[in-house]
Amino acid sequence: MMAPMLAPAVALAVLVLFSAFPGYFSDDLNTDALALQTLRSAVGRSALPSWNSSTPTCSWQGLTCENGRVTELRLPGAGLMGGLPSGVLGNLSALRTLSLRYNALTGPIPDDLSRLAELRAIYFQHNSFSGEVPASLFSLKNLVRLDLAGNKFSGQISPDFNKLNRLGTLFLDGNDFSGEIPKLDVPTLENFNVSYNKLNGSIPTKLRKMPKESFLGTGLCGGPLGLCPGESAPTPTGSPEGGGVDVGGGRKKKLSGGAIVGIAIGCVIGVLLLLALLFFCRKRSSAARSAMAVEKVRDLQMPPLEVEPKAPNGSAAHVAAAAAAPGAAAAAATAAAKSGGAMGGSKKLIFFGPMAAAPPFDLEDLLRASAEVLGKGAFGTAYKAVMESGGGVAVKRLKDVDLPEPEFRERIAVIGAVQHELVVPLRAYYFSKDEKLLVYDYMSMGSLSALLHGSRASGRTPLDWETRSAIALAAARGVAHIHSTGPTASHGNIKSSNVLLTKNYEARVSDHGLPTLVGPSFSPTRVSGYRAPEVTDIRRVSQKADVYSFGVLLLELLTGKAPTHAVVNEEGLDLPRWVQSVVREEWTAEVFDQELLSYQNIEEEMVQLLQLAIDCSAQHPDRRPAMSEVAARIDEIRRSSLGNRHATESARDGDEPSL
Repeated sequence: MMAPMLAPAVALAVLVLFSAFPGYFSDDLNTDALALQTLRSAVGRSALPSWNSSTPTCSWQGLTCENGRVTELRLPGAGLMGGLPSGVLGNLSALRTLSLRYNALTGPIPDDLSRLAELRAIYFQHNSFSGEVPASLFSLKNLVRLDLAGNKFSGQISPDFNKLNRLGTLFLDGNDFSGEIPKLDVPTLENFNVSYNKLNGSIPTKLRKMPKESFLGTGLCGGPLGLCPGESAPTPTGSPEGGGVDVGGGRKKKLSGGAIVGIAIGCVIGVLLLLALLFFCRKRSSAARSAMAVEKVRDLQMPPLEVEPKAPNGSAAHVAAAAAAPGAAAAAATAAAKSGGAMGGSKKLIFFGPMAAAPPFDLEDLLRASAEVLGKGAFGTAYKAVMESGGGVAVKRLKDVDLPEPEFRERIAVIGAVQHELVVPLRAYYFSKDEKLLVYDYMSMGSLSALLHGSRASGRTPLDWETRSAIALAAARGVAHIHSTGPTASHGNIKSSNVLLTKNYEARVSDHGLPTLVGPSFSPTRVSGYRAPEVTDIRRVSQKADVYSFGVLLLELLTGKAPTHAVVNEEGLDLPRWVQSVVREEWTAEVFDQELLSYQNIEEEMVQLLQLAIDCSAQHPDRRPAMSEVAARIDEIRRSSLGNRHATESARDGDEPSL
């Protein structure tokens, strides 16, 4: 009995000796193994069963070895709990990537990380680390990516981040940092986020190129957030304030009277030319004016879009879906042709459904509308457009769509033909060579993703069990309806950001069919955590692959964890695999979102929905249920939950003493 208890202490003592006398011991795989075993003893509990002496070290879960050393340690969502021990990780001296995200790690970051001179990437997001960012991190000269988002770090953001002169990504959002952002000037910094912290003051000049989303939920001002109080708009380069002309050396020379007269005459001529141009433009046709307006939209400086992995093949699945619903597709295509969408080139908004008979607005109304960015996705950027009449719509500006117009019209007609109360309908579209716009109903409560994963600082209200299960049922029914339109019809991109909510938290499925619109030039860089393992072409997503994605969505509702996307040099959380590993170790209660555990008498229903989610996310497609069956099982679980609560309330009321 004593030996197992002494093993961690002995390992830690050996590591202390290695740390105290580094010159007497050579770094090798045995050193790495001792450090990792001590790490497991401290925070791994039984979460890492493969980390044992009977298995080769380089075969342990989450490890990558090169030249006889551990170079990568990746344990996202592995169930690690507690504080990282000091004097342990620093012994992995060949480590280049350290990922411990989506665990339950607490306390400060150990100082001995400064010994990891080769470290290039640290992913510590979504734990409960606290305290200030240790000074030891600022000595990691090779660090390229640092993600500390979603923790409890506090204090001020250190100006010592400037010492990391190779840093390209710095994510500090969702913490408790306070004060002002220091003057950070890291030439290589491309990705930066400090949203949802207790920050104030002006955004430093070098960071004002970052998008607005990098600073949301703070008290900051300036740059993309607008002018700070008392701050004036920057003057054009080369035009100093004061009315004079800089002639070198800081001296200013006043303009002569003749020069002033010449400038005045030039202005008058310019105004006359402008009036003549406006008169000429008024004579142009309405279609030509619309085309010019769209070109103006195209020329706006938009933020770069985030895209997903490239698919190599064509969209036979969509063509089959069109063939499966010939009546609906033909009707939609006929409506489009009558509205001016034929190849003749009359550029108008083409409406679907009830709006096709009497369009409530036209393209010029849409282009005159005030707009704000709602979000960026794989297929384009979404905007909220508010018309001069006061009505609001959501507009998606598609990216990387290079289909010929006849083929685009054929595919968009199938999407527009889907009209169902639980599916956000496509109201209209616009097609030109350089612009493709889709118009949807605007959903005021935003997406399920934002409500699940938004910061409490942003005013997010936790979603209770009743709301989550209702969202799951509505989304399942919406996807099931899409599947019912044809044997090969699919949504193609199911994820929490594509489940939108009404004011009453009623769910609507959005963006169905968009993968079928991209052509061979579509070149995504991300791998979705919702994608079924058999999907190699995002334009060919089967109904069973939709079921897998929906299963991941159910797991997201139950766990509160996001199946994040994998980018270069960063792994995504495999949510189904993580859940199965936790359930296999009989820690089922640890799977569920802490916000759900405060509710009474729902454990059985949550376990039933968890089992359904696991069935949906089975690796083999044939083992997944159909979406109609998924919807029926969720409905049964909800009815059972309601019946159990009524029975509990009746029993409780019966036990109360009579008055």
